[in-house]
Amino acid sequence: EAQLVESGGGLVQAGGSLKLSCATSGFSFDDYAIGWFRQVPGKEREGISCISSISTADGSTWYVDSVKGRFTISSDNAKNTVYLQMNSLKPEDTAVYYCTARTTCTSSWNWDYYGMDYWGKGTLVTVSS
Repeated sequence: EAQLVESGGGLVQAGGSLKLSCATSGFSFDDYAIGWFRQVPGKEREGISCISSISTADGSTWYVDSVKGRFTISSDNAKNTVYLQMNSLKPEDTAVYYCTARTTCTSSWNWDYYGMDYWGKGTLVTVSS
């Protein structure tokens, strides 16, 4: 059974940093792009970043404009884990962050909610002003 387990969420002041982790198991990590969605209460889930699969061998990443330059996605292939380093956090970054997986990392990650193959249960990030 595929599992994606997020950790690292919490409460932080505006301007601060958090690092989310997504530990994966139960599927071929090498063949899947891994990334992140977030959801603000009352709003739709939004894809914000992804990193391409090991099998593509290009290490490409994608970010939604609202987090570009502040968030960095990375992968530890030995641990089958993906990270999201979040710097310069803003109150509008407050959301539940979900780790997700599908075969390709492209800009369509932003809206492809139904195209994700696997989802984690989410971790809450709260940014206070």
